[in-house]
Amino acid sequence: MDIEEFQLERLQSLWENEVEINLTESGVHPLTLRELMSDGEIQELLDLRLTYGWTNGSPGLRDAVRQYYPGTSRDQVLITCGSAEANFLAMWTLLEAGDEIALMLPNYMQIWGLARSLGVTVKPFHLRPKGDRWALDLDELEQAVTPKTKMIVVCHPNNPTGATLTVGEMDRIVELAESVDAWVYADEVYKGVELDGRERPSFFGRTDKVAVASGLSKALAHPGLRIGWLVGPEPLIADAWHRNDYTTITTSVLSEKVAEKVLEPDTRRRLLDRNRDMLRNNLDALVRWIAERSDRFSLIPPQAGGMAFMQYRYDIGSTELSTRLRQEKSVFVLPGDVYGMDHYLRLGIGETSDKLTRGLDALAQFCEGLS
Repeated sequence: MDIEEFQLERLQSLWENEVEINLTESGVHPLTLRELMSDGEIQELLDLRLTYGWTNGSPGLRDAVRQYYPGTSRDQVLITCGSAEANFLAMWTLLEAGDEIALMLPNYMQIWGLARSLGVTVKPFHLRPKGDRWALDLDELEQAVTPKTKMIVVCHPNNPTGATLTVGEMDRIVELAESVDAWVYADEVYKGVELDGRERPSFFGRTDKVAVASGLSKALAHPGLRIGWLVGPEPLIADAWHRNDYTTITTSVLSEKVAEKVLEPDTRRRLLDRNRDMLRNNLDALVRWIAERSDRFSLIPPQAGGMAFMQYRYDIGSTELSTRLRQEKSVFVLPGDVYGMDHYLRLGIGETSDKLTRGLDALAQFCEGLS
């Protein structure tokens, strides 16, 4: 099976630990165990036997997840090694060579590459700049959906734009999926850090054939735990669990125990409040930085998530700009090329304010040379 290079992840894997200032992260600055848990809870971890756990996730963790998807049973939740494994298992379970899917762009490009490697035809539909928001191109979506469509794939809130869909846009996606008996597959890993404080509804429950992937890495700021999940109808979850036996088998019992703490309602609320405050403050700083350079930079502010997708006006491609900035200033930003959108840069706004400020200062100095 041939598979194309996952440019976004390959770039980050190569360079994120080799630079002084990494602004490619799309989540929020994580906590330490001491910041998250009490001394008594940490002591309990020290006494935890490091054996294999439940291969579909501990009952306690699956119960912790399902409370955020009303009406679900424990058997509708599969715990995975990050939401990336949830995506992989879902595509492997639901798609076959010759199928078609309609895929939202821009997007975290994992499903793009996975589907194509499985012999699936991928038909894109786009979010496009419209005034002060990125709006769904409904005409393009309707053209992308055909009687052959097996799945409509969305990333909501969106990576990299930070856009959220309106209820009307969500309803239209569901209507189109139902009209051709297709699945709705929603990556909702940024749900919870909407900057206006209003958590958007999940796609889960809006139609019978819907599956949702999420996890702790983005909105909940704990990527190092490598805990994600897939939520869907019981037959789908059972089939995905069978395939999980061929991949990672199980997650870490230590990570699962910490994840239960993260998903306690009071803890989740505290984390999301903390993360939104960080993102708002950093976005305000970025907006001020752009306002001082509005002849060269522009931004539709993200509505959610840990990143900003900034457009620039210099006669240099985004990959070259990112490469030279990294080599000359030891600052790493993600080029829009990895999304097929040149002259954009993705900046992580979930970093500490000090690191973001130093990174923006270095970017400003670099761009003076381009001018």
